[in-house]
Amino acid sequence: MEQHVLAWITQYGYAAIFLLLVCGIVGLPVPDETLLTFTGFLIFQGHLAAPLAFAATLAGSACGITISYWLGRTFGLKLVHRYGRYMHLTEEHVNKAHAWFERVGHWGLTFGYFVPGVRHLTAYAAGMSLVGAPQFALFAYTGAVLWVSAFLSLGYFLGDRWEAVEKDIHHYLSVLAIGLAILAAAWLVWRKWRQSRPAR
Repeated sequence: MEQHVLAWITQYGYAAIFLLLVCGIVGLPVPDETLLTFTGFLIFQGHLAAPLAFAATLAGSACGITISYWLGRTFGLKLVHRYGRYMHLTEEHVNKAHAWFERVGHWGLTFGYFVPGVRHLTAYAAGMSLVGAPQFALFAYTGAVLWVSAFLSLGYFLGDRWEAVEKDIHHYLSVLAIGLAILAAAWLVWRKWRQSRPAR
């Protein structure tokens, strides 16, 4: 898949970058970080113009995460209402998720881009928990700017070494994602245990 993505970018340029990032953010199996780093490398080589490449990557990321948010907001609650009782999901759970997003969840929209797997889920979760569109746009699009800028810069400044270093970075980001998932699970278990303790 990765080689096909790189070939499409080389052949079709900005249009391929935009469409592939939209698909990747929505959740299709597109190697997003590799795509961005390779785009930065093509800027380094002079095959792409930096302003147009940045515009294509930012537009693709923003459109993809907006589609995910819209899908979560449009169909998420309907699925909860129809099938939630089978998965022990209730309106109360949705309200709690909304309250969590109001407190700290918006930072997940901003920095979740850098954690593989998370960026594909945060927008769906934000839509399902009815996060307002202005709040979503502020934090999600800010995250897109940071993420795109970081990996384009990585590909540009690494030059011919981009591929080897990018694989190491992807490995460390995957480890980080696993670590965060373990911490989150441990916190949920601890919270459940604390709530189940009898009051003294």
